[in-house]
Amino acid sequence: MSLSLFDLTGKRALITGATHGLGMSIATGLAKAGAQIIINDIDQQKLDSAIEEYAKNDIKAYGYVFDVTDEAAVSANIEKMEQEVGPIDILVNNAGIIKRIPVLEMEVSDWEQVLKIDLTGPFIMSKQVGKHMVKRNSGKIINMCSMMSEVGRETVSAYAAAKGGLKMLTKNLATEWAKFNIQVNGIGPGYFATTQTAPIRVDGHPFNDFIISRTPAARWGDPEDLQGAAIFLSSKASDFVSGHILYVDGGILATLGKAANE
Repeated sequence: MSLSLFDLTGKRALITGATHGLGMSIATGLAKAGAQIIINDIDQQKLDSAIEEYAKNDIKAYGYVFDVTDEAAVSANIEKMEQEVGPIDILVNNAGIIKRIPVLEMEVSDWEQVLKIDLTGPFIMSKQVGKHMVKRNSGKIINMCSMMSEVGRETVSAYAAAKGGLKMLTKNLATEWAKFNIQVNGIGPGYFATTQTAPIRVDGHPFNDFIISRTPAARWGDPEDLQGAAIFLSSKASDFVSGHILYVDGGILATLGKAANE
């Protein structure tokens, strides 16, 4: 198989919320595969800092400030990108939030905020980028789903509902836009070693021990572990793959876990 199947040279990829963490790792991976990357955030300072960080790795990133839940702002900025950078070939809907609040304590406003950012945001972004892809009869969309697209966990009801909805949005967009040569897929990360999880990734911490024992690979994911999946779903190699959620979780969803005496 030719490695050219995975070559993204000449492609432009928009990764929302890619100023840090898993989004930044995905954007870095796409850039290393040859793509020109575009990122966004709602904070100009965070955006500027991220662009400087990409530059340290010899990656030029274009940045735009807007809220993914504001359709007018999204539409205006997509038009600017298409004119200033070029046609968007790849969209990665990465921006999202989580609120860990028990159901009986969660305010409706918290519920609605999570669904708006994690589900309505990808809908708006896909719609506004997708209309250009439809005209060009070509495009790749990747939605950042979650293991919570498949299973539940206490205190994350809004997040799980949003990610379950995002899984089904992925499948429906794949169905509706396949005739336009647009492939829509999702990536479902497991538990990853990021700055946010650093405080609980220490030996002896109950949650760290739980993740290590629950994951067949017996480790946390490295952010770079997501790059291959993102490159695959962005490239020609996945031209007949659509409506699929690729879980990158070290095997968690494949197992019930270890027995108590193991």
